[in-house]
Amino acid sequence: MTKTNAARLLDKAGVKYELVSYPVDENDLSAEHLAATIGEDINQVFKTLVLHGDRTGHFVCVVPGTREVDLKKASKASGNKKVEMIAMKELLPTTGYIRGGCSPIGMKKPFATYFHSTCEQFDEIFVSAGMRGLQFKLSPSSLVSFVGGTVVDLVKEDE
Repeated sequence: MTKTNAARLLDKAGVKYELVSYPVDENDLSAEHLAATIGEDINQVFKTLVLHGDRTGHFVCVVPGTREVDLKKASKASGNKKVEMIAMKELLPTTGYIRGGCSPIGMKKPFATYFHSTCEQFDEIFVSAGMRGLQFKLSPSSLVSFVGGTVVDLVKEDE
C-alpha cells in the first residue's frame, strides 16, 4: 500500500492510524459511496472542505460526509464576515490535493482547521489520507490535536 505524505507526517509525529484502501469510482466520489464501499457508518466518514474568508483567507472545515457546511457558522468560527467554498479548480494549487483525495493533513500550507463537533462522538473517524482510494481511520482527538484544529458546530441543521 502506498504511503502518502500525510501518512509520513503522522508517522513522524507518532500518531496512530490505520490505512483503509478502497476501489475508486471516478463517477461517484461521494462520502456516501465511500462509506458503503468500506462498510462503515456514514456519520464517521468526514469530508475535508476548503473555504475562503474575507478576513483570514483560506481555512479548512472537516464535516460528516452527508452534511453541508453552514457558511454562517463557518464565518463565526473562523472570524470572518463572509466565507465561500473555493472553486474546484483552486483546490489543487491551494492544497496540493485533488477532489476526493483532500486530506486535512499535509496541505501545501498550514490552514486553520475546524472540525464539526460530532467527530467527538466516535472513537475513530475516517478522513482522506491524501489520495483517492485511501482513508485514514484514526482517533478524532489525535487528528484535531495534530493539525491544531478547533471543534465547533459547522453544519446546517437537518431540514
